[in-house]
Order: sequence, then structure tokens, then C-alpha cells
Amino acid sequence: MNVSLYQAAAAMNANARWQEVISENLTSSSIPGYKKQDLSFSAIQSGLMNAGSNVPDSAGQRLTLPATNAVTNFSPGQLEPTDTLTDLGIEGRGFFEVQLPNGASAYTRDGGFKLNAQGQLVNKLGYLVLGESGPIQMDTNIAAPIQVAPSGEVSQGSEQRGKLKLVDFQDPQLLTPMGGGCFLAQNQALVPASATGSVRQGFLEGSNTTPSNEMVNLIGAMRMFEANQRVIQSHDEHMGKIISELGNPS
Repeated sequence: MNVSLYQAAAAMNANARWQEVISENLTSSSIPGYKKQDLSFSAIQSGLMNAGSNVPDSAGQRLTLPATNAVTNFSPGQLEPTDTLTDLGIEGRGFFEVQLPNGASAYTRDGGFKLNAQGQLVNKLGYLVLGESGPIQMDTNIAAPIQVAPSGEVSQGSEQRGKLKLVDFQDPQLLTPMGGGCFLAQNQALVPASATGSVRQGFLEGSNTTPSNEMVNLIGAMRMFEANQRVIQSHDEHMGKIISELGNPS
């Protein structure tokens, strides 16, 4: 069996996946609070090994191929002023907790909030923003502006309306992305704890993706894909020549 063909094919598959991740980072670079995806490649000894794959060779050994794994990069983005009172950013560690339509909780760094028709604070998807005692409810009959303290207390005029529930996780990489800048804590190892970050009213956290860096990575991924494609073409031509010569002994 030609091991190099499998290795080149695995490398092409990994680079194709890398291009998908880079494209997602580029298209989401303008979304507030977006956390980019980083792709890691497994490091293994090349050649035939006794375990670790489902590709057997003729001698009963197994061919171990490299794998890719996408993880979320939770490094903070830059806080950008918006002068909108319901725009909130987190300075430091932590997530806003929102309530999904099915009653479950999700977590986000995107603080682009607004008030719905019932006077409740919601995110851009309409999910309720949770406080320590439930959803943050405003009085629609009061014209007083909304004020949010760095510690998360929400007030409307002289009336306190609740305190934002900011949570943190020891290992946020275990969170599951669900789209819309939200994450689910489906892993049993994730235990919510009080966050140490502070709230900045009138600010939004930008994406932690740098478009120029992603474009450089995209060019590199495409070149590596093409290089491995040429390896497969070279081996295919070489094998075709061998078959032709063996089939014509004269």
C-alpha cells in the first residue's frame, strides 16, 4: 500500500477543513462578541502503526492518519463605544446568561441588547437576558433612562430592576457553539460560577478575529492544499507508469 497517498489525502482533507474555518472567521469578523475558531492538527508518527485508525493494510497493521480539531478561541475582543444604553460589554472574564425559548440557558459575550414589547431586556435573537432573580423587566410607562453599573445592577431612574447574571467557566473551551454568538454548557464538566468581569454600558465587544491574519492563513491553507494535490498527481503518474511497464514486459 502506498502510505504517502493516504497521508497526502489526509492533509488535503485537513486543509479543506482549515479553509472552512477561516471562511467562517472572516464572514463573522464584524459580529459583536464573535469568538473565532482555531484549528489544531494532531501530531503523530508517520507511517504504519499498530493502532489508532480504521485503515488496515495487507499485513494486518493499521495506518494512522492525522486528525483536525476545531476549538473556540475565547480571547477578548476590543470594547467599542456605541452610546446606546442597552449595549453592554464585559471587561474581563464572564458571559451574559440568556434564556432560550425552551427554558434552557445559553451564554454569550454579545451584549447588543434591546427592550421587547413587554419591556424585557432581550438579545438580538429575542432571548431573555437573565438577572440573578430572573429576566430583567423594565416599566414601559416610565421614560427614565436605563442605567447599568459596572457590577451589573440595572436601574431605571431611581428604581432598581435587577442585577445581570454574569457567569464564568473554568474551561470555556468545553462550551458548545449554537450560532448567534451563543454557547451551551452541555458538557457535565462545566460548572457555572460567578464572573470576575465588569459591565461597560454603551459599549460592545468586537470580534476577536483579525481579517488580515485570516487572509494570510487562507492563502497558506490553499497553497498547502495545492502542494498535497500535486503529490497525489505525481504518485498517480508514477503508479500508472509502473503498471504500464509491468504489463508490457517486451
